[in-house]
Order: sequence, then C-alpha cells, then structure tokens
Amino acid sequence: MKMAKFFKLSIFMSAAVLSLTACSNASKDSTTNVAETNQVSEVKDETASVAETVTPEATEAAASEAATEVEITDAHGTVVVPVKPEKVVALDSRAFETLAAWGIELAAVPKGVMPEDSPYVTNEAVQDIGNHREPNLEIIAAIDPELVIIGQRFAGFYEDVKALVPNAVVIDLNFDVSETAENPGQNLVDGFINSTISLGKIFDKNDEAAQLVADFEKSIADAKAAYNGTDKMISVIVSGGNIGYSAPKSGRVWGPIADILGWTSALEVDNTTSDHQGDEISVEAIAQSNPDWIFVLDRDASVSSATDAVPAQDVIDNSPALQNTTAVKEGRIVYAPNDTYTNESIQTYKEIFDIIASSLSK
Repeated sequence: MKMAKFFKLSIFMSAAVLSLTACSNASKDSTTNVAETNQVSEVKDETASVAETVTPEATEAAASEAATEVEITDAHGTVVVPVKPEKVVALDSRAFETLAAWGIELAAVPKGVMPEDSPYVTNEAVQDIGNHREPNLEIIAAIDPELVIIGQRFAGFYEDVKALVPNAVVIDLNFDVSETAENPGQNLVDGFINSTISLGKIFDKNDEAAQLVADFEKSIADAKAAYNGTDKMISVIVSGGNIGYSAPKSGRVWGPIADILGWTSALEVDNTTSDHQGDEISVEAIAQSNPDWIFVLDRDASVSSATDAVPAQDVIDNSPALQNTTAVKEGRIVYAPNDTYTNESIQTYKEIFDIIASSLSK
C-alpha cells in the first residue's frame, strides 16, 4: 500500500518537473522570438531610414559624378560631349564670362573680340585665334582639343572647325536674334537658359548653372514689372561719334530686350537690321520722336582698336537736337555696361535688366 502511494507520488513529481521544464523552455523560446523580432524591426527601420536619405537629387548627383559623357542639344541637334574635358577651345562671346566664373581653363580664344580684362585675354598661355573676320583656325588643329565651343560671331565656322579637328567634339551654342528671327526676345531668353544649362552639364557645374538661370529670369521679371507700359522708348548704338538706331526686335542688344519687355517704341523705321553699329538715323528724327527714355550701347567702349572713339555719354550730352527731348531733360538715359559689345554673356544681360529695373523704378 505504501509502495503504491510512493509510486503515484513519483509519477506526480515527474510530471510536475516535466511541466516546469516545458514552461521554462517555452518562456525562453518566447523571449528569444521577441528579441529576434525586435532585431528584425530595427534592421527594417535602419534600412528605411537609409532609403529615405537617398533622395532623387542624391541619386542624380551620384550618377553625374560617375558619368564620363553627357548629351546636350546645340544648334545642330543632339551631341554627346565628354564631361569635364581637359583641352577646350572656346569661340563664343556669350560663354566666356560664364566659363571664367567657373574657373574653366581654355587652350585658345579669339582675344581680338573679347574684353581686355578677361582672364583668358591676359593669360599668355591661352593662344589667340584672332577675330572672326580673319581667324587663325590652324591653331585649333595644332591644339588637338577634346571640345570646341562655337557660337555667335564664329557660328559660320562650324563646318570648317569640324573638318579641322575630326576627333574633337564641336558644339554650336549660337541662337538667332537677328532681323530674320521671328521671336528674337524669346530666342535670347531660351538660348541663354539652354546654353548655360548645357555648359553646366559639360563642366559639372549644374548648381552654378541653375543659379545663373534663376538670377537671369528674376532680372527679366523685375524689369517687366518696372515698366509702366506707356512710356515711349528709343535705343541707340554710339560708334565713332555717330548715333545709330537699334530697332525693336532686330537691333543689336536692345532689339531683343525691347521685344522681351514689350516696350512702346518712340520711332518706327522700315527695313531695320542687327548691324553692329546700328541703322542710320538722323539725330533730328530721334528728337522729333521725343522719347521718354533713351537706351544707349557704347560700342567703342569695349573695342580697343576704335581710335576715333568718343564716349557715348559725350555724344548724347553734346547733341543740341536731343537737349529738348523728355529723356534728356528728365535725365532718363540708360547706358549698357561698357563691355557689352564684346561680352554679351548671360551675366551681362542680367546686369542690363537690373539697370533697367532700377532706372524705371525711380
């Protein structure tokens, strides 16, 4: 009887021990599962956090750093250009100031049609191709560049340069603001934006290009806002002591600006051109139109070879016929920066629009 009781007790105790062991193992398994679950969650959270920090901009920047070539669109179509080329020749007056601001080294430039204080002109290591009337294109062939940038005055030499340096990439950043252009104002705006963005891609200066474009567009918006829509405007080019007419749309520098800003012209002249000295016009005709504002480009101020140069301000101030115009009597004469004729960069046009906005707001 006692043995039977002892046997039952032993079975009971064994069962209890097994039960406790099972509970203990279950507890350990549960704890382990919770820990593993927490670790997985932490990994997922960290992965998500990393994914959030990899923005589209960062991805694009990484791709840009890795890229060795980039596609741009020039005046002739789509071109594949090397990124950060080491040997570059530039022949575009609209691009020099931008390239200089970005610290881009150039092997050769046309020094004869550039501002005298340009770092490319003063640097003797940069070869001189000469002006667009008699350029020494053989210099380009001797340099054997990776990239040649053509535009504005040198646009007509595109095929010649391509034939001279068949292994180089040649791009043409020219845009038409001549008398044959249907939309010279829009062409100028689009041309500067597209060429600046393209140069930014080529030289890995995308942020700098975007800032230039933003500043340029703001200057235009400010100039538009400053114009009252009714004042009569006339723009002229002073060269060799003579006053030439820069007509709306077609005129050198001022023509596209008048188109962009929607100026009311004080004078209508037939068969106008984009001549670098302006169209012939009598001072009496300007006086008779009695403009509210006169806008002046001093061509000679940026041409060192102009031996017969007379400062534009002297020409305007010493013209008896103009003294009775509203523009002169009210002091409403606006001058473009002195280097404009040889430095028609996006920076120069931004400066001109800023000057216009400031002047018209007074």
